[in-house]
Amino acid sequence: MPSHLFADRPAQPPEPGSVDALISQTRRLRGDVDAVRRDTVVDDDDAQGRWQRALCDLAVHHLDDLREHLGQLKEGLPPAPEPVDFPQPAPETVPEAQTRVGSAEWNLLTDEVIWSDELFQIFGRSPESGALPLDELGSTLFSEDQPLLTAWVTACLVDGRPIDGEFRIVRADGRVRTLHMRGEPVLDSDGCAASMWAVLRDVSELRRSQRAVRESRDSLQRRREIAQTEHRLAVELQEAVLPPWRGSLRFPHSDAGSLDVAAHYLPSATSALIGGDWYDALELPDGSSMLTVGDLTGHGVTATSGMAMMLGALRGMAMAGIEPGPQMGWLNQLLEASVQPALGSAVCCRYDPARRTLSWAQAGHPAPLLFRRGTGRSLTPPEGVLLGATTGASYGQAEERLQTGDLLVLHTDGLTPRSIEFSRTDGTERLLAMAPRLSAARSAQDCVRLVVEEFGDGEREDDACVLVARVGG
Repeated sequence: MPSHLFADRPAQPPEPGSVDALISQTRRLRGDVDAVRRDTVVDDDDAQGRWQRALCDLAVHHLDDLREHLGQLKEGLPPAPEPVDFPQPAPETVPEAQTRVGSAEWNLLTDEVIWSDELFQIFGRSPESGALPLDELGSTLFSEDQPLLTAWVTACLVDGRPIDGEFRIVRADGRVRTLHMRGEPVLDSDGCAASMWAVLRDVSELRRSQRAVRESRDSLQRRREIAQTEHRLAVELQEAVLPPWRGSLRFPHSDAGSLDVAAHYLPSATSALIGGDWYDALELPDGSSMLTVGDLTGHGVTATSGMAMMLGALRGMAMAGIEPGPQMGWLNQLLEASVQPALGSAVCCRYDPARRTLSWAQAGHPAPLLFRRGTGRSLTPPEGVLLGATTGASYGQAEERLQTGDLLVLHTDGLTPRSIEFSRTDGTERLLAMAPRLSAARSAQDCVRLVVEEFGDGEREDDACVLVARVGG
């Protein structure tokens, strides 16, 4: 349980200065413990001294680990595209207080075995059952760890090499524990091993924590790689679907009343959220032109693939001569039948250059803005709900008579940040306030450039599209 002194204090990320201070304190403490270890004189018969020396060795080992971990904490992980939360592993239920360190000594001359009370607890044995002789210790180990312990003990008793390693045991209650063992031989006057002492530390929780960190880091890396792959696929799909033209287009190419068209895609502030926004302009077989912008909910490959489906359907219906109102109805049914449920908004216009009329419909989308002789207004929208929101929804259609020099601006609602300060109305009002500058622009491309300059530096949470069409003489 956390200390009551810190129970009401929220967790805060460490400051760089505080981590540096902890590293310095750890370095000083390591030096102090190392000094105590050097000053500890160990006699062959001084079990207490050997115990103290072993604890100092363990403390130095731990402080080295701590300093390394603090160094990693100071360096930090590389920045991620989107924060990722990982589930915490369920803590293991431990019925008794967990003992971490115990000691043992095996006398090779008398076969006497001395275990500390803590070591009995670590192995899950009662003192009445007795301590395990050295040749029976391996029976508690995992089968694959037994040869390792045998080699360590042989090297220790024959060659005088110290033991410093880990192995896994299975306790009598079936629980698996990981132990770290440090031991040395005690030599007699002839230089032969008379006994062997060891300090065993239960490092199960430490290794479990290290394993969780390692697995979390691997999982984070995999998620980042997946996110990068999905982002690349979304960008490639978006670039393949959106119109490839740059600069201005003219529809139709020769007749009076033709449209000068330009458009631009504005990414979100993070550039990592590729959404389902689209724009398109298409000259139709009967000489009319289709203009459309829209947006699907969501981000990534799902949104861009849905956008590709919607835009492909719009192009096909426009080429087949279907009017904007019915087009919205068919798009609504298409979203209902889609495997990936989503909501969408769209506006679709059909411009007849011979009559200079604009027929248009919308589905929960900002209405086109009409600029004429230095002033601007929003067109009155016909009936139309969000695509995918209602089964069998009907969509109205409106007509607007255009004049030479008129300017149409179609946009998605991601131009401005979604916050208390900004809303869809604010974006429309800012566009209408640009009427004098837009009217003075020489081409549709210049108008798009003005809109991008006005909205391009904002901290948008979503991507956006803008399409401008000017009626020629």
